[in-house]
Order: sequence, then C-alpha cells, then structure tokens
Amino acid sequence: MTIQTKLPEFKTDEMVINLGPQHPATHGVLRLILTLDGEVVKHTEPVLGHLHRAQEWQGQNRTWFQYQALIDRVDYLSGMFTSWALSRAAEVIDGTEVPRRAEFLRVLCAELNRISSHLLWLGTYLIDLGALYGFPFYPFIEREKILTFFEEISGQRMMYNYIRIGGVQRDPKAEWFKKVEEFTKDFPKRVDEWEAIVTENPIFLNRTKGIGVLTKEVAQAYGVTGPTLRASGIDFDLRRFKPYSVYPELKFDVPVYNKDGDTWDRYMARIQEMRQSIEIIKQVLDMIPEGEIMSKKQNAGLRIKAGEGFAAVESPRGILGCYITSNGSDKPYRFRWRNPSFSNLSVLPPLLEERPISDIMAIFGSLDIILPDVDR
Repeated sequence: MTIQTKLPEFKTDEMVINLGPQHPATHGVLRLILTLDGEVVKHTEPVLGHLHRAQEWQGQNRTWFQYQALIDRVDYLSGMFTSWALSRAAEVIDGTEVPRRAEFLRVLCAELNRISSHLLWLGTYLIDLGALYGFPFYPFIEREKILTFFEEISGQRMMYNYIRIGGVQRDPKAEWFKKVEEFTKDFPKRVDEWEAIVTENPIFLNRTKGIGVLTKEVAQAYGVTGPTLRASGIDFDLRRFKPYSVYPELKFDVPVYNKDGDTWDRYMARIQEMRQSIEIIKQVLDMIPEGEIMSKKQNAGLRIKAGEGFAAVESPRGILGCYITSNGSDKPYRFRWRNPSFSNLSVLPPLLEERPISDIMAIFGSLDIILPDVDR
C-alpha cells in the first residue's frame, strides 16, 4: 500500500533592505533599495543624489577660467576626459583651432588616463569579489607610475586641469616622453601577469561567467555606452564611429565581445582596452610634431563667442558629452553634461533581478560607475 504524503506549502514574506549609501562596495554614496525573497533579489531601486554637487549650476556661475579647474571633479578618475569634453564644446562655439601638437598631447594623456582608470577599477573589482590577499594592489603599482607622469606635467595627481580651451597647459620635457616610452614597453608584461592570475582563475570564473548577462537589446534601450556596451557585442566607440582629434590617423582595435555579455566579458573588454591604449600611445610618441601647444590665451578674462556647441569624447566609462550655451561674456550661460555612469547605472535593476545577493557586487562592480559622474 502506497501512502501519499502532501508536502506543506511554504509562503515567504518579501523583505526590503538598504544596501548603502555608506557601503564600501557601492563605490561612493549610492543607496540600493532591495526587495528580497529569501536570498533572491526581486526588485532593485537605485536612490541617487547623495553626492549631488550642482556641477552644471556651478558652471553657469563661474567664469570659463574658473570652471576649467572645477570640472575635473565630475569623473575624478578620468579628469582628462571631462576637461577635454568641455574644451572641445567651447572650441566648437568659438571656432578655435587647436595646435596639432596639443591634439597629440591630448590623445596621449587621455589614453594614459584611460589605463589608470581601468587599473583602479581592476584592483577594486577584485576586492569586491573577495580577493583580499594582496593581488588587487598590483595594478596600483602601475597606476602610480601614470599618476607620476601627470604630476610632472600638471602639478596634480588627480585634478589635473591639463587640457584647456585652445590646447594644453604645459609642454612636457624630453625626459618625460622617454619615461612614458619605457612604460609602454613594460606595461604589456604586467597585463600578462595579471591575466595569468585572474582571467582563468576558477573562483573568478565562478563569480563572473554567466553572471549579470546584459543583452544587446537591453543595453541599447538604457543608453549604455563604453566597455559595458561593447562587452555585449555592440561595436560602438566614438573614436571610430565619430572620430575626433587625431584618432583618425591612429591604428587600433576596438575590443568587442559577441558571446555572453556577462561580467567576465566586461572584465576582458577593459583588459583589452588597456592593451590597445598602449598601442595608441606608442604611435603618438612616434608621430607627435613640434609646435605650439596653446591657441587661446589663458587668463581670468577668458571669453567664448556667443553661440551653442556640443562635443563628446569616449571616456573609460563611455560617451561623455558636454553641451554649452554662451552669451559672449566671461561666464557660460548654460551647461549640460551627458555622463556615461548615469546611463550605465540605470541598467542595474534588470541585471540584478532574480539573482542571489552574492552576485550583487560582482554585477554592480563590473559596470564601473563613478558616483559624482552619476549625480553631477
């Protein structure tokens, strides 16, 4: 005789908890309101504004000369790019022709800044995944070298204010270029070492492979750009799609992954981007001409002609755009920024849906957002 036993039906209550805004792994003051069913994320609501500093408003209430120094604080890991976007937008309005040597120096410093940003992301991302045994600090050794380069030409290790409207702040010495050249020879070996430890590490693969899959359709719908977009198989890089400065003269590949679009692909996209940035820097060092580095006098009375202009650059996090309206005075009339971290962060809720709590940091960290770039 078979006895049939009916198992009792269990009903669980959903729980709402806060992750952040003072959590170290949120990379700034980001608050995530999580709705959980046991260990599974059912809904995520990012709460922004804890770091809001009114960067657009401040741009309209400071002179052109003052705002150039302030804007590095938007994406504080990629100050060269925020300065570049601002300068290009103002140059569009003013009709300023940037000296050719200055354009090469802009590309050189921007690609060094791209590498330094990705290095900090790599180190902190591995810490997010629990790799606390010392390796995450290896990338910081190479990043320190780049920061030293920036310190020599701008006097700063973080807020550079090097790229100015009309050119660049200072012409590096010959010894500086030699040191950068030595760095380009050694850096690929360091990347090989990191990949040997991380890329096929079974623990790293378990935390990243098939986790946080971002499809092409979702990425496009949310306006995702940068390595996060290209890791989902969409070949879109502003340096190629709408080339600017001297990028059309340079040969480099754009890493695109057409398979999964998961957190591992986003990791690999940035690893390969660093390798391509080194190739760009090598070409710039060979091609940079002699000449002037500034076409517009920098002083407290700096003015831009009346008009409006927009310019965008491909930053480490994606498309960084700057829109300016000028009335011809020493202060801008309107400023608007298109920050890549804002759009990239917006895709987090669908990526976390139905994922366990343990995947939150692996997915969130793979997006590489900067909170001041979100809140502005």
